Amino acid sequence: MFLSTYENKLDKKGRVSVPASFRSYLSNLGYNGVVCYPSFNNQCIESWPQDRIEKISNAIDSLNPFEEKKDYFATSILSESINLQFDSEGRILLSSKLLKHAKIKNSMLFVGQGKTFQIWEPTIFEKFRVNARKKSNIHRANLKWERQFNN
Repeated sequence: MFLSTYENKLDKKGRVSVPASFRSYLSNLGYNGVVCYPSFNNQCIESWPQDRIEKISNAIDSLNPFEEKKDYFATSILSESINLQFDSEGRILLSSKLLKHAKIKNSMLFVGQGKTFQIWEPTIFEKFRVNARKKSNIHRANLKWERQFNN
């Protein structure tokens, strides 16, 4: 899983090193890269393994082909997605469009989200994190899971 938060900086050529634990997880899934697109929920970059994007694509394909919302989702997610391969040192080259969307200039945070991760500008993420913590506290009773016993 993608867990924790890591800070990295763009190098002189505009590349950034993806955290080793994130690369390891992707490698275990059989991928040498990640798919990124501008989030339409937050001012960040969404980063997903190829199989997650394929699931989204299948969900979009299952919509009525003549409904506008199918085109909306395909345009907002699939047409904006970029498949970024790791170089020999585990770096990716984020497009200027992605960096501009997330307002990233130099430093960025890689934020684990379980099956996916996000890339944020640090000060924007801090504001989001504080708000998310407050809202999580309010809605914590909604988070439920089954207990499993190994006896």
